[in-house]
Amino acid sequence: MRRFKLGISTAMGTAALAAGALALAPTASAVDPTTATLTADCGTYGSGLATLTATQSGTAATITLSSGAIKAPIDVPAGSVSSTLTLSKNGSGTATFTGNANPAIPTGSDVTTGPLKGTVAAGDVLEAKSLKLVIFGLITVNCTATSPQTPGPFTF
Repeated sequence: MRRFKLGISTAMGTAALAAGALALAPTASAVDPTTATLTADCGTYGSGLATLTATQSGTAATITLSSGAIKAPIDVPAGSVSSTLTLSKNGSGTATFTGNANPAIPTGSDVTTGPLKGTVAAGDVLEAKSLKLVIFGLITVNCTATSPQTPGPFTF
């Protein structure tokens, strides 16, 4: 009987410690919305709808952008596009997300870039304003948002 009581006490103590650890664990960060769209003008390279997908882990955030506004004029190998996404931050500043991450893009296909990496703080409100793509280090495409993000800015 003594072993049984000791086993129950140990199990209860372990359960209490686990519950305490869960209560003290930091809450997971979440961005809302996780996906937004906007229209963009990329000059002679085209214009149209762009979709942005955001994720967050603590102060690290990523945004992936895909758009039919720009079509690949030639085959673009993976990792050959350098991208800088500029967003308005809390209505008065700016934030940038950068990266050299893109999948292989066949000729005539929509351009996708990301995940682009940036840093955020709790409560940051970010809305895409412009995108600069440098392809092969030679071709520069500048895009400007011509509509607000729908359903709204990213809130981290």
